[in-house]
Amino acid sequence: MRIVAVEEAFSLPGSIREEAEFHERSPAPESIREWFRRLPDLTELRLADMDAHGVDVQVLSFTSPGVEAVKDPAEAVAAARRINDHLAKAIAENPTRFAGFAVLPLQDPQAAVVELRRAVEELGFKGALHNDHVHGHYLDEPQFRPVWAELERLGVTLYLHPAVIAADNWRVLEGYPMLNGPTWGWTAATGAHALRIIYGGVFDEFPGASLTLGHMGELLPFQASRLDSRSAQVPPALKPQHLPSYYLRNNVYVTTSGVFSHAALLGAVHAVGIDRVLFAIDYPFESSAEAVEFLRTAPYAPADLERIAHGNADRLLRL
Repeated sequence: MRIVAVEEAFSLPGSIREEAEFHERSPAPESIREWFRRLPDLTELRLADMDAHGVDVQVLSFTSPGVEAVKDPAEAVAAARRINDHLAKAIAENPTRFAGFAVLPLQDPQAAVVELRRAVEELGFKGALHNDHVHGHYLDEPQFRPVWAELERLGVTLYLHPAVIAADNWRVLEGYPMLNGPTWGWTAATGAHALRIIYGGVFDEFPGASLTLGHMGELLPFQASRLDSRSAQVPPALKPQHLPSYYLRNNVYVTTSGVFSHAALLGAVHAVGIDRVLFAIDYPFESSAEAVEFLRTAPYAPADLERIAHGNADRLLRL
């Protein structure tokens, strides 16, 4: 079975000053230093891991905190071009094993449109990945409408990924650092951002645009019924044209990154449809062995399993 993994991280050390500063403030414990050894590697360790576990293609994306952490818009534009060029070179050297998502300098939305166009039309990227917020700004805001228009025109998806640097501090998490990050905080923040995009009318204005959510949809598939049942209480000025579940089934794609549960997979497929669920590992932060075993043993007929393993990614990303 051909396997395409669509949320697989890489880094380019030294490319972003703010990233180095972040890592200096947050020293990595010994248990996760292996991640930082593997992130910049785009050949030896990565290809060996893929071959060992039967992963045919990784769709690569620049790891958080990413370009979103850059404060100066001009620096963000230069960093985005530098990172995208680096990734394009790596893909060109292994075109049957790698594809890529662009980084966008959303600090300057018009420059982000230009870079998105270049990344897709010249570099051959399959969409863009964005790490949740740009210094507290979210993608439902009016200044980002030209980016959505270009995503729709190009027919490529935006992968909304959690941000390692939170936009603000939630009091409910204070004193319990384990609740922040991937355990809970990232999912809650990213899912809420996706709901802002839905309630903000982005998909009503750009019905051909799509949003991809990792980690089994950042819990939204499992809240679809609740979202619909509460829609009657949404103020008219904030009410989209359709029920929230409509957008989950027509504009949102879900990936399995970091959630290797058959129960969760069944629920996500039931909520959004078998054609909108894509396989992902979240390499190197998750185990490729565990992810592939989860996929191969999923309780689906072979044809449906093929869709999750590669067919939906082939269609969405035009692989």
